[in-house]
Formats: sequence, C-alpha cells, structure tokens
Amino acid sequence: MSHTTAARPVHAVHSEELSQLPAKAAGWADAARFKAGLGQVLLVPGEDGGVGAAVLGLGPRDEACPATSLSTGALAGALPSGAWRLDAELDADLAALGFRLGGYRFERYRNAGDGNPPPTLTVPGSGGHETRLYEGVALVRDLINTPANDMGPDALERVTRDLAAEFGAEVEVTTGDALLPANFPMIHAVGRASSRAPRLIDMRFGRHDAPRVTLVGKGVAFDTGGLDIKPASGMLLMKKDMGGAANVLGLARILMAGRVDIRLRVLVPAVENAISGDAFRPGDILPSRNGKTVEIGNTDAEGRLVLADALTLADEDAPELLIDIATLTGAARVALGPELPPFFTPDDALAADVERAAARLADPVWRMPLWRPYAANLSSRVADINNVTTDGFAGAITAALFLQGFVRMTHAWAHFDVFGWRPKAVPYGGIGGEAQAIRALAAVIEERYGR
Repeated sequence: MSHTTAARPVHAVHSEELSQLPAKAAGWADAARFKAGLGQVLLVPGEDGGVGAAVLGLGPRDEACPATSLSTGALAGALPSGAWRLDAELDADLAALGFRLGGYRFERYRNAGDGNPPPTLTVPGSGGHETRLYEGVALVRDLINTPANDMGPDALERVTRDLAAEFGAEVEVTTGDALLPANFPMIHAVGRASSRAPRLIDMRFGRHDAPRVTLVGKGVAFDTGGLDIKPASGMLLMKKDMGGAANVLGLARILMAGRVDIRLRVLVPAVENAISGDAFRPGDILPSRNGKTVEIGNTDAEGRLVLADALTLADEDAPELLIDIATLTGAARVALGPELPPFFTPDDALAADVERAAARLADPVWRMPLWRPYAANLSSRVADINNVTTDGFAGAITAALFLQGFVRMTHAWAHFDVFGWRPKAVPYGGIGGEAQAIRALAAVIEERYGR
C-alpha cells in the first residue's frame, strides 16, 4: 500500500540506542549524524522517494522522565501530512497529548497558513482523553495570547458565557457600580479607573447535591501597575495577568467535558488595573467583603485584592475543595523560574495528591510553605492589614498568607502562583501563553470525586 494511504511508522529512540532502529532507519540516522536529542526528528526516505518513516529522539535514557513522553509534540511540526503511527515505549496518554499540544498554533491575527492538512498520529494504548485535555490547555493558551484590546473584562465574561452555554452551566455577573451594594468593594476599587467596567463572573455547573469544588482565577485583563506604574518593560507582557482566570476556565472545560460528578463553581474577578482620576491610590484604606480593612502599600499588588473578595465569597459556601490560580508575584518566578509554579496549602493530604499527579502527568508544581511568622510583615498601623510588606522579602509567601486570611471555613484550599507564559519553546509548546497545573488538578479532582 502506498505511504499516502498507510500509516507510516514513527520510531522513538534514546540517544544511545540508535543501533536498535530498523536497519534502514539506523543507516539513515548514521548517515545524517542524527544524535536523537530530546525532540529531534529525522525523516527517513521510503522506497518511492517520498518520506517512508520518521525517528523521534528521546535523549539519553538516564534522563528520561514523564515529560519525555510529551516530546511527541515535536512531530506535529516536523511530519508531512498524512497518517502516522507511533512505535515507542512511552506513556501512551502523554504521548498522544504531547502530539496535540505540539500542533497548537495561535493564528487569530495572522493570514492563513499553507493550506496543507496537519499530520495525524495514532498512539497505541492511549485512552482517548487527550482531546479534552488539549482543548482545556488550548483555551488557556488562546485567552492569554489574545492582546488586552480584545481580552478585557467584558471579553472574559463573553468567553465564560460561551463556555457555560456549551456545557449547560449557569452564569451570573455583577458589573460596575453594582459591585458595591453586592459587597465586592475591592474588586470595584481596583477596576473602577478603567473604561471597561470591573465585574465578578460566577459560573456554576453540575447537580446541586454533588461535592462542591470552587475555582477562583485572577482576571486582571491588563495591569499597568496603577498609580505605582510599571516601567515599559514590566508592562510588555501584562496581557497575561488574567492567566489565573484563563487557567481556571481551562480547568473547568476539562472537568465539564469529563462530566466529573461535582458541583463546580468558577469565580473570576475581572478587572483592568488602569490609571485615571478615579484610580485607587497608595495609602488608601479599602474595605473588603469579609470586613477586614486593607491599607494599600502598592497599587501594583492589586491581584490579591480582587482575589480576596472572590475567595471570601467562595469560602462562604465552605466547599469541599477551593483552588485559586493567579499570576500573582514576580517573587515566585525569582524563586522557581517560569516553568515550576509554586503552590501553597495548609492541607497535607491535598498537597500530596497534587504532587503525585503533577509528577505522573509532567505538569510540574512545587509546594512552598505558608510560613506564619512572615504574616506579621503585612501589618498596618492604620488598618487591619497591608497589601504588601515593606522589606520586600518572601513575596510569594506573604502574598499567599494575605489570601489565606480570607479563607476561614474551607479546609482544603490551595493557592497556585503561576507565570502563565512559556518564554522558551519546548516540543509540546511554543513561546506564549501556557496552562500550568490544570492537568494535575483535573486528575486530583477526578480521583477524589469520580466521573
């Protein structure tokens, strides 16, 4: 059968095992000086002069880990159109997902491509879950990659309403000055300076008596820093400051598509931290939903303010599980870099579940401590708490401690401080917006509550 109709093989091989390839592929690899580095792809000619096979490099065997299986993403951009079949000892589910992730392209603002259909890859043994995982991750990437002129608080609302309509969820939105009588004063204060009104988006899905799982995502559509304005270099990527909202919406898509048996609630405080005569100021003292007063030490620490009001609302229901995700601190990136988001939780069992799932699914996170002595650094002489410390130390920890003060009734709470951006391309993701922690969290929720 011609290679145009048959599924051609992709042989995956570690660097030191090239001699174990089929003879023709091994000979071609040797002639091409192919080293089988992680994510390297070699096309092997067929009998008719076309491409008859491919080789995917897996790097050294002693460096193999679950993320190695995601290196199939390199195939999406390297293989010619047509049907392909993976021949490899890899995690089949991760390999299938990696290929889909590697094929992601953000082309909303570009002219059409070359018109060639993308290749397809069969991965023997995969469970077929990669589609809903990919669609969740792709939603996150799309939302973060979209510039702020097209992804303001109003657009976040539209995306949420579209998602709700797709899965039969319910949405309520409190907008603009209506936030004040509804008792969301800090969401209002942070967002009131923008021409695009602030809002709290509240989506619910699932049967009413199912276990309650609530997701809260920071939805700062663009962050100038407010009156404590950022420099130009610090503002360049601030379209991604709604990455927390993007991640909880992507996670919600995965859970709803999987029909996980929970009462899911998604809360997105959606604002733009803009500058105008109505902007909140350094030194202002803001009331919050739970009654605490907050002194504003810096207007560029606005994400924790809007999250605090949303977390208070979430906590009033005392859900079985409460997760917040936010692009919250530069300190988290200084500590762990862009690819390893820290998370904070007082619940050791939840932390262990997250760590196991993250390791198994190559969705890395790292637990950091809620070190209580540092909470004193958020003290204020004139209010109940300050939104920042004065010494500049342990910024990710003190931000998490600030948020923890607004979670009183829920035991199983975790805060994820994500970057939401991939600054360096890997086989399964190019430079741009990125989902972080949501595949691990989806696995934890499904394992706890079933489908």
